[in-house]
Amino acid sequence: MKRIVAVLLVLALLVVAGVGVAAVILQVQRDDSDPAEQPTSQADEPDGGGTAAPAGSDEGARTPPDPALAPFYDQRLSWRDCDRHECATLTVPLDYADPAGETIELALLRVPAESDRIGSLVVNPGGPGAPGTEYAAAAAQVFGDRILRSYDVVGFDPRGTGGSAPVDCLTDAELDQFLAADPVPDDEAEQAALVDWSERLGEGCVERSGALARHVSTVEAARDMDVLRAALGEGDLDYFGASYGTKLGSTYADLFPDRVGRFVLDGALDPGMSSRELSLGQAEGFERALRAYVEDCLSDDDCFLGATVEEGLDRITGLMAEIDADPLPTNTDREVTVGTAFYGLVTPLYSRQSWFALTTALKEAFGGSGTTLLALADLYASRGEDGYTDNSAEAIYAINCLDDPFAVAPDQVDGELDDFRAASPTFGDVFAWGMTACAGAQVQAAEPPPEIDAPGAPPIVVIGTTRDPATPYEWAVALAEELESGVLVSRDGDGHTGYHSGNQCVDDAVESFLLDGTVPDDGLSC
Repeated sequence: MKRIVAVLLVLALLVVAGVGVAAVILQVQRDDSDPAEQPTSQADEPDGGGTAAPAGSDEGARTPPDPALAPFYDQRLSWRDCDRHECATLTVPLDYADPAGETIELALLRVPAESDRIGSLVVNPGGPGAPGTEYAAAAAQVFGDRILRSYDVVGFDPRGTGGSAPVDCLTDAELDQFLAADPVPDDEAEQAALVDWSERLGEGCVERSGALARHVSTVEAARDMDVLRAALGEGDLDYFGASYGTKLGSTYADLFPDRVGRFVLDGALDPGMSSRELSLGQAEGFERALRAYVEDCLSDDDCFLGATVEEGLDRITGLMAEIDADPLPTNTDREVTVGTAFYGLVTPLYSRQSWFALTTALKEAFGGSGTTLLALADLYASRGEDGYTDNSAEAIYAINCLDDPFAVAPDQVDGELDDFRAASPTFGDVFAWGMTACAGAQVQAAEPPPEIDAPGAPPIVVIGTTRDPATPYEWAVALAEELESGVLVSRDGDGHTGYHSGNQCVDDAVESFLLDGTVPDDGLSC
């Protein structure tokens, strides 16, 4: 248990709530150091290489794209001591179409370079909904020593999240109920409850957040990033985005290609895919990760799950069915429902290093206790002993449904099940029903998302991991192709994202690019 707690403390720095009953989209960035992974080989026919121009300050850094935005681009940040780091706030317009109107404040956190500073590296951990300030505060666990020596690592809570005008949609008690609900309704009553939660979320975001609910889109967050770049005094933006942070980064690159510095997009999301395609891809990705976990268990002669992969998967799905019928007690006054158990099951699949925690949770659950499953589920939802530590479980709904309000009607889900079960016998039903999540959305985005290609941008490094559960490898391949200057780096491994995951080949490629401007060969395989 001490080891589990230690791992959870590390994961808690970087994990953000994801799917839930809403099953909107699961994206998480975390540190995953697996010393067993080593670089394998480079691509047979590399295409690319060279040196990227350095980012840095210039006289035009504060020139706004629209003169009406000049007051925001002229800001000077006032940094203050903040729990061993430095904090500041950035003012941005609530609505970029009305820069003279209401404003909001964005929370910033900076970890100054240790020596030989070359500039600022703006970072985002994904979600959407994860507080970027926490990601920056964990820089020592997320980034290598070379990065820490030379870059100010700057994290910001994107609008609507963390300390940046956080969107609010439900009370904590309602959020507990929402996350505990059955993600796969078994009867008409549960189906009605699922529809009701969708409506309550959509209505709640508007009632509890007002005009903000319409202004937390990825496009607006990307525009905020350019204001941040100017306030930092950087002529170009150096950026490291993980998971959903790759969507945020690629959106920025498309809107401001002439301001792109050294960009790394790790665990890539393909913005060109439909919501249905994304859901199918994630269903398949988590199935692949779960099978890898069971196969690893079977590498020992005494695997508790059975003698074959199929036996192991059957035992896990059987456990979920039992919890659905009879929730598990824990060492708290809360029980583990099938909704909670789903979170507890998928959370450790993000990292091979945390598979042992899944083993502990499953063994406990087979024995009648849901304590560790609950701990993993709470980590996933950013829930502490006294309530939620951030609003990520609500922000992911608000942002995703604003970016793409696509939804499937409940009576249409049956027609989707065959495809989803083919992609994932274990998780297919959850992801199929998850497509109903945005049916209750009440607002539309102020600005539609662009078609991503970032014409004229300098080289942008895109990293994909072959057995990434949350952002499947194929998405990184697609994003690298969609970006006019995309450069693909592939990591053969398990877990979510590739940098600082125990693969020296990937780490060297990323750090040489960020620090020296050396562009990896397109197609580098690690």
